[in-house]
Amino acid sequence: MNLKKTIILASASPRREILLKQLIPRFKVISSRVDESKLRAKTPAAFAVKAALAKANDVAGQNPNSIVIGADTIVVLGKKILGKPKDKKHALTMLKSLIGRTHQVITGLAVVDSKTGAAVTDFVVTKVKMKKVSPAVIKDYVDSGRPLDKAGAYGIQEIEEVFIDRIEGDYDNVVGLPVEKLKQLLDSM
Repeated sequence: MNLKKTIILASASPRREILLKQLIPRFKVISSRVDESKLRAKTPAAFAVKAALAKANDVAGQNPNSIVIGADTIVVLGKKILGKPKDKKHALTMLKSLIGRTHQVITGLAVVDSKTGAAVTDFVVTKVKMKKVSPAVIKDYVDSGRPLDKAGAYGIQEIEEVFIDRIEGDYDNVVGLPVEKLKQLLDSM
């Protein structure tokens, strides 16, 4: 990887920014303008990768001589993708559907060289099993407003002790940025 290029994280997520600092101490953060609701793919993993690549390409197009990192994290229950909730009622419905069940958290990753257009992509899947918790506990979490900007209506770092039974796979992936996989992609550039 050419370290003379500016590294950009194409994300508004403060959680991703914190995780990326484990790999790269200095980088810029620029949110993409991609409307994920217009993207289509055959599988949830393909959707996550497509969204990550769209975000990275959007930011790369405005920032020459940069390495742009795009990421998109989705929660999948069965075959249904649970994005970010529209409001508290939607968050409550999402969380109730996850309680007592195992779901997948998939993060698509894309690294784009804005100068050459070269891109590498991949994804990480982590299984998360939630405990059975009372409706009152769910409501309290939703009422805090914290689930509204998170896929699947939860942030693992906020609810782990109360809601999570077990995690199989990469914890950082559930937070929103699988650091080890991203390191592999950056090294391949």
